[in-house]
Amino acid sequence: MRLPLYQVDAFTDRLFGGNPAAVCPLQAWLPDTAMQAIAAENNLAETAFFVREGNDYALRWFTPTVEVDLCGHATLAAGHIVFRFIEPQRENVSFRTLKAGTLTVSRRADMLVMDFPARPASPVAAPPGLLAALGGAPREVLRARDHLVVYDSAAEVAALKPDLAALAKLDCWAAIVTAPGENDIDFVSRFFAPAQGVAEDPVTGSSHCTLVPYWARRLGKNDLEARQLSRRSGALHCTLNGDRVSIAGRAVLYLEGWISV
Repeated sequence: MRLPLYQVDAFTDRLFGGNPAAVCPLQAWLPDTAMQAIAAENNLAETAFFVREGNDYALRWFTPTVEVDLCGHATLAAGHIVFRFIEPQRENVSFRTLKAGTLTVSRRADMLVMDFPARPASPVAAPPGLLAALGGAPREVLRARDHLVVYDSAAEVAALKPDLAALAKLDCWAAIVTAPGENDIDFVSRFFAPAQGVAEDPVTGSSHCTLVPYWARRLGKNDLEARQLSRRSGALHCTLNGDRVSIAGRAVLYLEGWISV
């Protein structure tokens, strides 16, 4: 079987920046084992698969080791592929997902805007070993699906060198680390999910479903500029809309080709 495959750098306006995602449009779903094998072969944080359903699409995401319930950068990448190659006349597209409801991607000038569910976090005690594995001296720990670990400065977050092997053994789906930003950036973050096959994600849309409610409350504003401090880095323009989060960014095509499975 010959299938189209694209690779898109999401949340960036430059090639080799942001977060690379593979996108595989399908005529019909493949067996889960086949999609998981393709994602493992791609060896990117996520591979997005979508199938047309009526006027829109159903969407699923796989890391190299597991299927995930929500992924931001691969959704942005999937929207980019729909707008550029499949239906260039469209201004917005909806993706039905298994666990995150319906997600929309819309054009706004040279940016793509995603509508995602908010996932506010609540204060918790840090699970044993989490803070030692991350390092530094955080001021508080909260949890939604992921643990949210808050530090006092962007410099602290940038300097962290977590023990990824130790993190992978903890009762923790993923760890988001965050701190106030500087200059025109409201907050910064990094994201670690070694137990899910993603050591450090370059730019994570789904983590901002938790970050945006936290920083909107703390800073007293709903429109927020965010930056993820990975080596590739990425910029996100976010808005809290009640129980929804708007996450906007740019995308750049890196690869267009075919795979044989």
